[in-house]
Amino acid sequence: MAETREASRPAGDNQPGGNQPAANPRADRRRERAARDTASPHYKWIVLSNTTLGVLMATINMSILLIALPDIFRGIGVNALDPGNTSLLLWLIMGYMVVTAVLVVSFGRLGDMFGRVRMYNAGFAVFTIFSILLSVTWMDGTDGALWLVIMRILQGVGGAMLMANSNAIITDAFPVNQRGLGLGLNQVAGIAGSFIGLIIGGLLGPVDWRMVFLVSVPVGVFGTVWAYMKLHDTGVRRHARMDWWGNVTFAVGLIAVLVGITYGIQPYGGHTMGWTNPWVLSTLIGGSIVLVAFCIVETRVAEPMFRIDLFKIRAFTAGNLASLLSALGRGGLMFILIIWLQGIWLPRHGYSFESTPLWAGIYMLPLTIGFLVAGPVSGWLSDRFGARSFATGGMLVAAASFVWLLLLPVDFNYWSFAAALLINGLGMGLFASPNRAGIMNSLPAHQRGVGAGMSTTFQNSAMVLSIGIFFSLMIAGLAHSLPHALQTGLVAQGVPADAAAKVAALPPVSVLFASLLGYNPVQTLLGAHVLAQLPAANAHYLTGRAFFPSLISGPFADGLGVAFGFAIAACLIAAIASALRGGKYVHTETDAASAPDRQKEPARR
Repeated sequence: MAETREASRPAGDNQPGGNQPAANPRADRRRERAARDTASPHYKWIVLSNTTLGVLMATINMSILLIALPDIFRGIGVNALDPGNTSLLLWLIMGYMVVTAVLVVSFGRLGDMFGRVRMYNAGFAVFTIFSILLSVTWMDGTDGALWLVIMRILQGVGGAMLMANSNAIITDAFPVNQRGLGLGLNQVAGIAGSFIGLIIGGLLGPVDWRMVFLVSVPVGVFGTVWAYMKLHDTGVRRHARMDWWGNVTFAVGLIAVLVGITYGIQPYGGHTMGWTNPWVLSTLIGGSIVLVAFCIVETRVAEPMFRIDLFKIRAFTAGNLASLLSALGRGGLMFILIIWLQGIWLPRHGYSFESTPLWAGIYMLPLTIGFLVAGPVSGWLSDRFGARSFATGGMLVAAASFVWLLLLPVDFNYWSFAAALLINGLGMGLFASPNRAGIMNSLPAHQRGVGAGMSTTFQNSAMVLSIGIFFSLMIAGLAHSLPHALQTGLVAQGVPADAAAKVAALPPVSVLFASLLGYNPVQTLLGAHVLAQLPAANAHYLTGRAFFPSLISGPFADGLGVAFGFAIAACLIAAIASALRGGKYVHTETDAASAPDRQKEPARR
């Protein structure tokens, strides 16, 4: 197995034609320091530490708001459950994911052209700046919420820069026989960050909602300075023209599809969801058409941003298909588990609704532990034995854990639940590290940035799509039985029929959001005025920890079965795709700089 090791060359020597810059003592000293640093056996671990810190920060911020949203909305004086504010709520949750999904390919491409470390450093700085701006809003109400949404989207630009280039930087720095370990640690940290964010948000939100955003600032400042001083571009860099048509059609098409999914889970007219909304249909259909046009454009331009020909590499194609499907199965799981714990299990076991967000994050720790244990080990082993068996086995284990969760009663024994979460984390960890290493090893050196961006796009897009799918399946399950259960349950406790009917007519998504955000659902949905008219004992029972969890358990179980059934199917198909990737593949490239456009089939080992 032969491979060009770019890490021994300073970035300035990677330019086509070998043009050397004019004599410049400062530049010469900088190049000498870069050559000395990258030649050190410790450099790869510096790269791994910094990039893992960056990805961990970016992914923590994907989920940190889920737990802290009630405190944030109370802080700016907005009722998150008001039907008019549903869009603000969804965009604050999903806007960050949408923008990272859209931009990672472009930033990966720019990293290939102008330097991956340069783009990565800029990402740290951008992320830090908008973390500060998120915390300093002086506005209240809808204006304050809009400010947070806009700043959150711009923070996502920095997150996309970090995620687009971190894997390529690690691949450049690590030799082939250690990439699985390096990429595995980075990948597992990224996935675990989405669960760690739940705990951090639960701890900081009640203290001060601004701390949810400020917590990233010292990490961002430290990471920016550290990356600027210690990281160097060591990969093959190639100047090329920007593919403007590709960038525009890709961004417009993907944004339209993801926006359509975001609004599809909101009620429309007399429907519980918005999939029949003409605007949602037009964005989904129109976005899909634009994405088809994007694929055509990418086959016609000389320097495409999205290298369609990379899909000729079987390991790359199979790995990304498996990653897409695993993200579909995993993405909505976090929301379902939070609703299950916060809306039903924790209140039934003595926890107040206000305290359930933090405890939900704590009780989900076995999932994170599974990731942290299995990821590095499977990554290290995949360096020796290849990705196929570990990635395939991981998806089968994950599918088995979803079957286990499906068989649990709604009011489960915690240790059985924790064991299922641990097994799910182990399965996802077994899959994630070898799969990412297999994808990156299959890429030509000069296309690692764009290839990593493409892979991250599939994964982040699948997260948004998964949320839409899981919410839709849960809402469909709830819609059949929840209205009647609410109507009869409230009337039985003395609530006037008209008030009970009004609550029962609310879209199921309002009930899901109440559970997701840690609100007392009946107290919030029924209102203080109606509760004041009831006998004290009845009002206390309705707003206590027993009524709502018992009421929703049956309808929730209906939706849970459909959602977990989808996750099982996604994991099994991902296992099949992973098994079809072939043996251990490592791209062999003897002279990437002199033949940058030649695609070579990876060497089989």
